[in-house]
Amino acid sequence: MEKRVTIQERSNQVLNAVSSMYPHAHCELVHSNDLELLIAIALSAQTTDEAVNKTTQVLFSKYKSVEDYHEASIEDIQIIIRHLGLYQNKAKNLKAMIEMIRSQFDGHVPSTQEQLEQLPGVGRKTANVFLAVWHHVPRIAVDTHVDRVSKRLGLVKDSANVVEVEETLMKRYPKDTWIALHHQLLFFGRYHCTAKKPKCQTCPLLSICRKPQL
Repeated sequence: MEKRVTIQERSNQVLNAVSSMYPHAHCELVHSNDLELLIAIALSAQTTDEAVNKTTQVLFSKYKSVEDYHEASIEDIQIIIRHLGLYQNKAKNLKAMIEMIRSQFDGHVPSTQEQLEQLPGVGRKTANVFLAVWHHVPRIAVDTHVDRVSKRLGLVKDSANVVEVEETLMKRYPKDTWIALHHQLLFFGRYHCTAKKPKCQTCPLLSICRKPQL
């Protein structure tokens, strides 16, 4: 049963618990440069990081630069990423993204929120993850795990959309915790507080959970 606590106490409990459970939480998408990271994040929508890493191992070995992707056909890209969800649309967006990077950003991946969100297939979450991971810009990116966990633990309202979740979490926590906290909440949702069959019986936050499944 949920314990009655103040929002500050709740926020502190969550931060302490996930920091202790996942002190080394990090981006699990394999990449070696900014272009690969951006592509991997874009491909990860509605797909597991594990599936993306298997796919990008092939994709990144074949295409290594903006020019490589520019010369590739959508059909060739589709063949490589066909095991990912929404692969046809992702291949189309990837090609369009490459063309915009090539024509409008001199072949370089842009580094501002506004510029990144101009790219096809790059939304707020993708831009936030990219800026936090590659440029170490303080951000709390809200994916399905962060959204679910934040609502279950009472950090945000159940009715909050992803932007409201992001803004609320940024108000709840110091700016210097944002990047690590994003990864820690994500790991907590991915490996412990899962969508189905969460590990409630061993959860250190069970007393403040709004939706325990015992």
